[in-house]
Amino acid sequence: MSKHGLVIACALATLAGCAGKMENPTDYYTYRDEPLVKQVEEGMTVQEVKTIGGPPSSSTRRKVKSGTCNNYILTKDGHKQAYHVSFDSSGRVEETGFMTCEQRETADREKAEGSGGGGGY
Repeated sequence: MSKHGLVIACALATLAGCAGKMENPTDYYTYRDEPLVKQVEEGMTVQEVKTIGGPPSSSTRRKVKSGTCNNYILTKDGHKQAYHVSFDSSGRVEETGFMTCEQRETADREKAEGSGGGGGY
């Protein structure tokens, strides 16, 4: 395989790996050392997250999935970035990401509608 072909193959593989997430990889690179991004892990409690990140800028009840979601605003070099931490119905971290809770809710709704609405209820 030529070098040009190898470069294209690597680029496509990289893009395919990111296709499942709506987030910008630059956000992760820029904010990767922020405590919420670096330290919050799936399964942590609401209190553990608040200990790391402080109080959220807002909190909402999730509609598509049960639980709650906390919005945070990360700031670095004067730039602000939304970041959410979503909790399941037992108050444990289920998802995090560089979007607002409202954007997460929209993505969850679109995913549920695209998969036939969830089936077996």
